[in-house]
Amino acid sequence: MPVSRVYLDHNATTATRPAVIAAMAQAMAATGNPSSIHAEGRAKRALVEAARRQVAALVGADPACVTFTSGGTEASNLALSPSIRDACDPRPVTKLIVSAGEHPAVMLGRRFARPQLEMARIGGDGIVDLGVIDLLFSRHREEHPNERMMLALMLANNETGVIQPVAEAAAVAKRYGGLVHVDAVQAAGKIPVDVRALGADFMAIAAHKFGGPAGVGALIRAHEALHIEEPVIRGGGQEKGWRGGTENVPGIVGMGVAAADALAGLPAFAALAQHRDALEAGLRRIAETTVFGEAAPRLPNTSCFSARGLASDRAMIALDLAGIAVSAGSACSSGKAKASPVLDAMGVNHDLSMGMLRISFGWSSNPMDGERFLEAFARIAGRQSGTAQSAA
Repeated sequence: MPVSRVYLDHNATTATRPAVIAAMAQAMAATGNPSSIHAEGRAKRALVEAARRQVAALVGADPACVTFTSGGTEASNLALSPSIRDACDPRPVTKLIVSAGEHPAVMLGRRFARPQLEMARIGGDGIVDLGVIDLLFSRHREEHPNERMMLALMLANNETGVIQPVAEAAAVAKRYGGLVHVDAVQAAGKIPVDVRALGADFMAIAAHKFGGPAGVGALIRAHEALHIEEPVIRGGGQEKGWRGGTENVPGIVGMGVAAADALAGLPAFAALAQHRDALEAGLRRIAETTVFGEAAPRLPNTSCFSARGLASDRAMIALDLAGIAVSAGSACSSGKAKASPVLDAMGVNHDLSMGMLRISFGWSSNPMDGERFLEAFARIAGRQSGTAQSAA
């Protein structure tokens, strides 16, 4: 009888929750456009608004400030724009600060031109340098007192799991009248998230990271005084003009159900730290191992490491053949044989970063998953070590 596969790549995408699949099937069976005023349309609108409340509850937001998008990338693209306007502060937003560890959806600055971008370094532990953020805001205020800056900072890194001091960074930004966008794609549904407590003006989340379907996400605003003059997708005025196009009702319904389940399951998700710690202890018994970001607060489900003599591309293939799915970093960069920009920014030696693997547990993981990984990894590490010694 074939042995079932072990999936340890939940940061790329996690398993869709059974209740989500059932709810989406029901939504797909119902006819109607949520913008129509007849009974069928109103029924579809009711589904969207119920999901909006569920998603808002996951991050402590006002449902009126939730805009549904196609995912976290679009949500960040929508927020990161010089066309953002704040009714409470009419000054234009002319500069964007990003940390050196951001996801490509944020790192490229999206609708800010390259000369409008500033970079804040991260340390060897993966934590952003708050002193640099303070310096950049201070300098901008002195040089351009009638303009504002925006800070974009992820809450939890998708590769290392390192949790950033977002509330502290946001406090710095607010001291200078800045705006703050938080990429919470890897954090929402895994750790408690509250948009107001973090000091975020905008927040991006994605359903498929916490048990919902891929292809749906949300941009969260802290308050309704925030507006955008140039949306990414123009259309019939859906989502209060923030995002044109008929809403993906089944996907939105699935996101709402996943948000409610993830919120209820936060204590259980926190317990995944036991699996992560046991796995890292096991790795150190097998090989000389470096765990990236272990000195910083991390997501309970994520371990990013490199073992001496390990080549990540060969290890990934060998693990896949052994029935175990892992990754060598962001799924958005899969197939690229190059070192992780995040580890580069942390100052990790190139040879070490080229051996990086990421293990990420999820809501559907079981205690045996880590043990099966360690069994397979011990065999693979032994073979690769032996090959390296023979070559020497």
